Amino acid sequence: MIGYCYGDILAPGCFRNLSGEQYRRTASFSQHSPQHRRAAVHMIESVEQFALFVALLFGLGFGWVLTLIGLPGNWLILGVAVLYAWLTPDTVRWDISLTLLGVLLAVAIVGEVIETAASAAGVRKLGGSRRGALLAVVGSVVGALTATGLVPIPIVGTLIGACGGALLGAVMGETWKGRDMDHVLRVGQAAAWGRLVGSFAKIVVASVMIALTIASAVLH
Repeated sequence: MIGYCYGDILAPGCFRNLSGEQYRRTASFSQHSPQHRRAAVHMIESVEQFALFVALLFGLGFGWVLTLIGLPGNWLILGVAVLYAWLTPDTVRWDISLTLLGVLLAVAIVGEVIETAASAAGVRKLGGSRRGALLAVVGSVVGALTATGLVPIPIVGTLIGACGGALLGAVMGETWKGRDMDHVLRVGQAAAWGRLVGSFAKIVVASVMIALTIASAVLH
C-alpha cells in the first residue's frame, strides 16, 4: 500500500518501491498541500493532548486515594497539575493557568492547617502529650493502610483504620508517659475524633482541588 506523506511528516519507507510517476505525484501532493500538513499536525497534537489529559485524570485520582488513606495526596494533586501545566503549550485549549496553580497551593495549605489543627485540638484539649499526638498520627497512617486492605468497603475501611489507629497510638503514647488509664482513654478518643474531622476535611479539600483543576483544563 502507498501511505500518504504530509511534508516532513514521513512514515518509514514512505516512498519506497514507488515508480517514477507515483513518486512525482506523491511528492507533488506533499509539497502543494499545506492544508493537509496543518490538518495532520493538528491531529497529532490533539491526540497527544488528549493522552496528556487522561494522564492528568489518573494522577488526580491517585492523589485523591492517597489523601483518603492519610498520605500527602493533596500535594501530589498539586504536583500533577503543575506538571500538566508545564507540558501543555499556552496555545492549547486544555491549558491550566498560573492563577489556578496558585489557588491550588493555597487550598492545599489550608487543608494541611485544618488537619493539623483538628488532630492537635483533639489531643491537646484534654492535656495529651506530644508523644501521644505523634503516635496518634503514626497510628492513623498505619491503621488506614491496614484497614484499606482488610475491609473491602471504599472509604469506610480507611476511616475506621485511621481513627482506630489514632486512638491506639494516642493510648500507647499516654501510657508510655505514665498517665492514668482514665486519662489515656479520654485522650485516645479525642485523637480518634480529631483524626476523623481532619480526614473529612482533607478529603473535601482534595475533591475541591480536583474539581478546580479539571474545570480549569476543560473551560480554559
